Amino acid sequence: MDEAGWAQVEALAADPTTHAVGEIGLDYFRNLSLPEAQRAAFHRQLAIAAARGLPVLVHDRDAHEDVTAALLAWSGRRTEKVRGIMHAFSGDAAMAGVLTAAGFLISFALPVAFRSAAGPRAAAGALDDGQFLVETDAPYLGADREVRNEPTTVLRVAAELARLRQTTPEHIAGSVSRAYARLR
Repeated sequence: MDEAGWAQVEALAADPTTHAVGEIGLDYFRNLSLPEAQRAAFHRQLAIAAARGLPVLVHDRDAHEDVTAALLAWSGRRTEKVRGIMHAFSGDAAMAGVLTAAGFLISFALPVAFRSAAGPRAAAGALDDGQFLVETDAPYLGADREVRNEPTTVLRVAAELARLRQTTPEHIAGSVSRAYARLR
């Protein structure tokens, strides 16, 4: 990324039809860039969002501590509205609690239905209504690489959240709707 590229990102953020900056964050799983370069880019993207008062859509893969620290230190978007969304949340209940207290929504994708996803499953049960969203991240994050993850998978995510929270899918839909309304 060069300065011309950053200028384009800033111009896009300044466009009145832009409603958020994302998907930004850190990915220490793939490590396509050095962690130091990722952190520098993430901080610059957060600064761009702060300059425009925009929420952020955050990617975090195997970088929980660094993502949490950056978001807690971020000076942007301090209103009653949501500061941002944790996309396809993979952290634990403690991380979810800290970030929701700081004004972020937690978005659950299909992995919350996997028994191996202990952290997100614990977070799903611990959050208050209105603090989470559901998503598919289609076509990724499917249960099987041979089967395409479609947008309708959000129904499975909502059903699993209902099971984990001992409620109904309809209740989950209402909670998600209220959380979504806070974004505006």
